Amino acid sequence: MKLASLKNGRRDGALHVVDGTLGRAVPVPRFPTLQAALDDWARAEPVLSDISAKLNAGQSPGIAFDPRDCLSPLPRAYQWADGSAYVNHVALVRKARGAELPASFWTDPLMYQGGSDSFLAPHDPIPLKDPEWGCDFEAEIAVVTDDVALGTDAATAATRIRLVMLVNDISLRGLIPDELAKGFGFFQSKPASSFSPIAVTPDELGTAWNGCKLSGALRTSLNDELFGCPDAGIDMTFDFPTLIAHAAKTRALGAGTIVGSGTVSNRGPDGGPGTWTAQGGRGYSCIAERRMVEQITGGQAVTAFLKKGDRVRIEMLDEKGASIFGAIEQVVGG
Repeated sequence: MKLASLKNGRRDGALHVVDGTLGRAVPVPRFPTLQAALDDWARAEPVLSDISAKLNAGQSPGIAFDPRDCLSPLPRAYQWADGSAYVNHVALVRKARGAELPASFWTDPLMYQGGSDSFLAPHDPIPLKDPEWGCDFEAEIAVVTDDVALGTDAATAATRIRLVMLVNDISLRGLIPDELAKGFGFFQSKPASSFSPIAVTPDELGTAWNGCKLSGALRTSLNDELFGCPDAGIDMTFDFPTLIAHAAKTRALGAGTIVGSGTVSNRGPDGGPGTWTAQGGRGYSCIAERRMVEQITGGQAVTAFLKKGDRVRIEMLDEKGASIFGAIEQVVGG
C-alpha cells in the first residue's frame, strides 16, 4: 500500500490510499489520519489493503493525486529518532577534522531525538533566516513503527515496522559545533525535517526490502544536477531492526514512532570516500560529506552550503524508473 496525508486545513491532514502509479488517491473516512490508522493497525491494515486493491484494479475512481497537495505522511509524530547507520559518513566527518573514529561506533549505533511536533511538507520551502548557519540537506530512509515494547530485541523489532519513507533531515552545519561542544546534543542545529509524500508498506517494495533495510539508489539533486545516488542497501552498518532495538533499550516506542537511517553514504570501490557523480561515482547525500572529501583530498572545502533559491530534490525510483515514494522537492526560502 501507498499512503499519503493530503492537506485539508487541519494539522494532521487527511489519510488517503494512493495507487501504484501515484496518479489517483482515495480518502479513508474510517481512519481519517495516518496516526489513527497506526493506533489501530490490526483493524486498519485490512481496510487500507482492500481500498488499495480496488484502486489499483480500477474499481474505485478516486481523485487525481498531486504530491504538492501532501503534508509529510505523519505531519507530526509522537517520536522522531534519527540514527547514523552509515558509519562511512561518520568516519568522514571525523576524519575531516582530524579525529579518530572510536571502535564502539562500529558496534553501538549513534542516535539523536529530533523535534517531531511539526514536520515540513515535502514541497514546503526550507526556512533559512541566516545563510551563515550553513544549511544542508541530508537524504535518508526512515521507517514508521507500530508499538514497540521496552527491551525489544532486533528480531522482534523487525516485525514492528509498518511503513517506509524518505527523509530530508535538514541540518544547520554552522550551529552544530558549538551545540555539541556543550555536551548536550542537537537542538537549534536540527530544524524541522521533511518526508516523502508517500509512505509505503514493506510488502509493496518487493525484493528491494529484505525485512531489515531498503536497497536502491537514493537520488539527490541540487539545482537540477545529480548530487548523489548512493545505494541505501550498501554500507548500512546498522539495519532498521537494530536501530529500533537500540531506541527501545530503555523506553517503549509508541505506534507512529519514526526511526531514521541517518545520511545514506557509500564507500568508493577502493574502500575510500568515493567520488562525485560527474566522475562516475555515487556522489553524496549531503553537502557536508562532499566538503569533507574536498578537504581530505584537496586540503580545502569548496562546495557551498545552501543559499536562498537553491532547489533540492530527493527521490528513489524502482527498476522501471517510476517514483516509489514521490519526491521531496524543496526550495530554500528566506
